[in-house]
Amino acid sequence: MEFNWISVIGIIAACCTTFAYLPQSIKTIKTKHTKDLSMFTLLLLVNGTILWLIYGIFDEDIPVILANTVSIVLISTILIYKIRYK
Repeated sequence: MEFNWISVIGIIAACCTTFAYLPQSIKTIKTKHTKDLSMFTLLLLVNGTILWLIYGIFDEDIPVILANTVSIVLISTILIYKIRYK
């Protein structure tokens, strides 16, 4: 198997975009403060991520499936707190 820089770049990009939601999720859980978060943005983001997950499933692309599954969990956590603690 040959080393593939494109795959490495894709994995790094997936980690960066997926785990970008982690600090906000942690802060939201700790503070329960969601006033400054846009509901429209969160809904758009979770829907787009769900579509990426569906795409990954149909394409049988494990990295896309894993990255978007984690993203959905993190974004949904923020969204649930946004709804619960208006």
